[in-house]
Amino acid sequence: MRRTRLTLAGQILMLQLVVICGVLVVIAMISVRQSTETFQATRGSAMRSVAEYTSNVAVVRDQIDEPGATRALAPTVDRGLQLSGATTVAIADAGGTIVASSDPREVGTRAVLGDSRIGEGRGWSGDLTINGVRVVAAHAPVIGDDGSVLGFTIATQAYPRLWDRITDETTDLAVFLGIGALAGGLGTWWVSRLLKRRTRGLGSAEIATLADHREALLHSIGEGVVAVDPSGRVTLVNDGARALLGLQGVVIGRPVSSLDLPEDVRRLLGDHDDAHDEVVVVGDRVLVVNRRAASSHGRGIGSVTTMRDRTELVSLQNQLSSNLSISDTLRAQTHEFANRLHTISGLVELEEYDELAQLLGTLTRERADLDARIRDRVEDPAVAALLVAKSSAATEVAVRLVLHDQAHLPAVAADLSADLTTIIGNLIDNAIDASRGHEPAQVEVMTGVVDQDVVVTVTDTGPGVPDHLRDTIFVRGFSTKPEVLGGRGIGLPLVRVIATRRGGRVDVVHTGEHGARFEVRVPLVAPSPHTVVTGAASR
Repeated sequence: MRRTRLTLAGQILMLQLVVICGVLVVIAMISVRQSTETFQATRGSAMRSVAEYTSNVAVVRDQIDEPGATRALAPTVDRGLQLSGATTVAIADAGGTIVASSDPREVGTRAVLGDSRIGEGRGWSGDLTINGVRVVAAHAPVIGDDGSVLGFTIATQAYPRLWDRITDETTDLAVFLGIGALAGGLGTWWVSRLLKRRTRGLGSAEIATLADHREALLHSIGEGVVAVDPSGRVTLVNDGARALLGLQGVVIGRPVSSLDLPEDVRRLLGDHDDAHDEVVVVGDRVLVVNRRAASSHGRGIGSVTTMRDRTELVSLQNQLSSNLSISDTLRAQTHEFANRLHTISGLVELEEYDELAQLLGTLTRERADLDARIRDRVEDPAVAALLVAKSSAATEVAVRLVLHDQAHLPAVAADLSADLTTIIGNLIDNAIDASRGHEPAQVEVMTGVVDQDVVVTVTDTGPGVPDHLRDTIFVRGFSTKPEVLGGRGIGLPLVRVIATRRGGRVDVVHTGEHGARFEVRVPLVAPSPHTVVTGAASR
């Protein structure tokens, strides 16, 4: 037989009933304790009064030490018992032996004193256990005419049984039970309606299944997902986001501002406006981030940010840019050498040997001068070779490439040399394109080392960069479109990504009608991860 599963509302009802029963048990315990304390206070006072009354009766002082004390004091003991409602009233001599008692079985036995100091003539009241019964007791001294302690009186009353104390509170407990049951029923009805509306009518099993599927889906996808509530606290982060952002420890529930991330990344995650294809560099990773505002029934509930790793794509773009630059340079040099070979061939056919010798001498000197000028200022062989090749490419399009007189670059590490060739090559290519058709058409390159940073400055004589484009020129070319990978739109964005990954920066330090100057600073030694730059990107 299939077991019927309780609905979510039924489960909540059962839980509430358990809670109500627990509350009633606690109330019963409190009531019993309060009744016990009340009994101890009121009956303790009454027992003290009985004991003091009995000890002050004259016959007690006269007969307590006499052989017939039991018979002589019996009326006094009975009178004290009748007046107070005590369980027992007894009289003991100075040695603690009971000489008269309302319970004849106690006569001749030793009185149970507990922590009473009645032997010193001090009255006392408190709890005692006599023959296994808990009682509230009081002791009062019997003082002789000469001030000596002749004995003491005892008044006790047994505590009522626990069941009697509970049944005394039955009426109150019944009232509490009725109120609790009514409140529980109404609360369960309201909660069940609220849950049905909030959970779209799904049961607990369906909700658990959806939660399991959501967790499996979020943590199995390679893209990073981060959800943030309106107050800026992280409500969801999957394994992909942890890996891409380098997050450690407990993240969910923490404010975005407290995460160990650069400020720009925290601001990007904490905003609730839509953002499309923002480029973020975190450590050695290049991420493309999209953010979408989340809402429910027209009410904003935060934002969801997704991120994709595009590090490999940028690496491929870097290699492609270098290959395109090399191929363009080789093509320019081939074209230049072909033109010179045609000139030499014509002079040979015309038998103008003097002119041929003069031309060869001039070409040799120009090349030697160029090589020597670059080699003297640029000690890194890869960068020097790049400048020589770019000089030929610039000459082909009637642009003069000039190396600044104070330029200097020492030999650097192989990885930095490779990045510098990409940076300088892309900056020169953009400067040559900008300078073509302008007078004078010139590109000036300045290199140097300042405060352990390699500084590269490329200045052109083109139309300049408008102020409103000074940021977008570095990001608008980032794209995964095939035509972009074909060689357009990746130059300046690639320069910025490479500089940023190495802990440096690239700036347009001069704009206007007479050209632009781009300055790149990269450390000689790459810093540790967690450097960031953001910008718009196109698909």
